[in-house]
Amino acid sequence: MSSLLSVRDLNLTFPVMPRGAWPWTRPRMLRAVSDMSFDVEPGETLGIVGESGSGKSTLARAIIGTVPAASGQILWQGQDLAQLSPRARRAHRRDVQMVFQDPLAALDPRMTVGQIIAEPLVTHRRDMSSADRRAKVGEMMERVGLLPNLQNRYPHEFSGGQCQRIGIARALVLEPKLLICDEPVSALDVSVQAQVVNLLKELSRDLGLAMLFIAHDLSVVKHVSDRTLVMYLGRKMEEAEARTIVRAPRHPYTQALIASVPVPDPAREAARADRAPLSGELPSPLDPPSGCVFRTRCPKARPDCAKGLPPVERLGQDHLVACPYHAPMGAEAAAEPAE
Repeated sequence: MSSLLSVRDLNLTFPVMPRGAWPWTRPRMLRAVSDMSFDVEPGETLGIVGESGSGKSTLARAIIGTVPAASGQILWQGQDLAQLSPRARRAHRRDVQMVFQDPLAALDPRMTVGQIIAEPLVTHRRDMSSADRRAKVGEMMERVGLLPNLQNRYPHEFSGGQCQRIGIARALVLEPKLLICDEPVSALDVSVQAQVVNLLKELSRDLGLAMLFIAHDLSVVKHVSDRTLVMYLGRKMEEAEARTIVRAPRHPYTQALIASVPVPDPAREAARADRAPLSGELPSPLDPPSGCVFRTRCPKARPDCAKGLPPVERLGQDHLVACPYHAPMGAEAAAEPAE
């Protein structure tokens, strides 16, 4: 079975002019995503994790088609997005939908909930009658846990969690094949986060829906994803099954992310041996460190980490690590690079 989505050696760059520069000044290139490759199978959920500024949302926009690739390929069902005709690109927009981070800001305050959810149908399903659209909207509202008789209300009359459910209903009304969730629960209360995550898991299972779930919190991603990809400064640090990432992380950055997740029991939290938060600040993508981009904050960094990009090592069938000095969490790094 071919992959639904394949990303191959993708690079996303943006020209940035220095402040106060002359018009003829050559812009600096900001590398938002570098040499990124992964696959998403039909019905699979891939979690993408990393700090703010890691390039997660830029990657999502490139898959949607709003950010052009500097090099590399984004293949949708085997077809290169850059080579699609306008007709095929329109079909791609129906098949790939997005749920945004801020639920209220993503909804037009001048439109009713019914109009917001029906808008994709008006654009892409012009043959559908008004009665059929209203029935479809009611069906989607029920599926995401909202009462259909609330179609004539406006977004400001709903809570944050309800607004996010409206956004999910709008994204799913066209029955897409891939749903991209860009930090969909980071703006919600903790109790509401669990409800929305469980809803997305249920919808993915019932509809056979593939998902890209983007977040900076591994404790959220592990509950919804089948595989997890860890990004730092636009590069892949580690990729494996979600359970493997949580239970046996090998890259120092992944280990630091897991160590930063608090344990709700104060006694257990105080006794944790893995508590080693990241030090320093995320480097600027305009001037990334030489060699391994994580070396300036890595507790296992060595002089040769600055000499070149670390190779991506395959530890198992589906476990990739971009660090020659990887070691199990809590263990000391090997004296020599792993073979």
